[in-house]
Amino acid sequence: MLRIAVPNKGSLSGPAADMLHEAGYQQRRESKELRIVDPENEVEFFYLRPRDIAIYVSSGRLDIGITGRDLLIDSGANAEEILPLGFARSTFRYATKPGTAGGVEDLNGLTVATSYEGIVAKHLADSGIDASVVHLDGAVETAIELGVAEVIADVVETGTSLRNAGLEVIGEPIMRSEAIVIRRTGADTDEPKAQQFLRRLQGVLVARTYVMMDYDIRAEHLEQAVAITPGLEGPTVSPLHNEGWVAVRAMVPSKGAQRVMDDLYEIGARAILTTAIHACRL
Repeated sequence: MLRIAVPNKGSLSGPAADMLHEAGYQQRRESKELRIVDPENEVEFFYLRPRDIAIYVSSGRLDIGITGRDLLIDSGANAEEILPLGFARSTFRYATKPGTAGGVEDLNGLTVATSYEGIVAKHLADSGIDASVVHLDGAVETAIELGVAEVIADVVETGTSLRNAGLEVIGEPIMRSEAIVIRRTGADTDEPKAQQFLRRLQGVLVARTYVMMDYDIRAEHLEQAVAITPGLEGPTVSPLHNEGWVAVRAMVPSKGAQRVMDDLYEIGARAILTTAIHACRL
């Protein structure tokens, strides 16, 4: 069986389980379950701490894992990203008291507090900066106030908690993270079950990104309509009972679908419908 690591808790857990369910895989019914077998799909799922998943995958004990890009890099494990999944997005930034530093180039000789020592140490080294890194679990905003560090590095969403602590974001983002599929570095994923697993997840990603659009239009306006909805390999066009009219079906990006419907209406399209795509293979 294909052995796959799945986050057992945190912001990665729920969306990962939802995606796997949409991809047709059986998922656990209770949070206490640490392992389940999906015999129909020949897959065994292991529910692990998100921070540990890269380690298990790099050991070769598990074939594939779902974790965060931040956790993969922070672990230093011998594993690599093979598919971004588009959820649990986050941005890592440096922050400090106003006037302390303007960017990473000003951090020489300073101490940086963070929960992601591996990420920060690598970023500082890659930037040629000689700074100390202090590992702290949990919220790190108070590290500066208590004199543990002059700078912190953490996940930043709106920046509100930093401003409330009297801190400001400095420099460019350290990294941008999201949920990803990983494998052991150099491992062969050409195995049929692994390829099927990746195809299914890619199908879910496409299904979440596109909608199916159907509409009727007079034949003389078809070329204009096709230019608006080119589809993937091209739209499906069928003649209607009323002479001179055709029915068109095409996949269009869900973002902006309302604007596409407006543009189609302006050139004479009618009976314009959009429907969700629940699964696909491209």
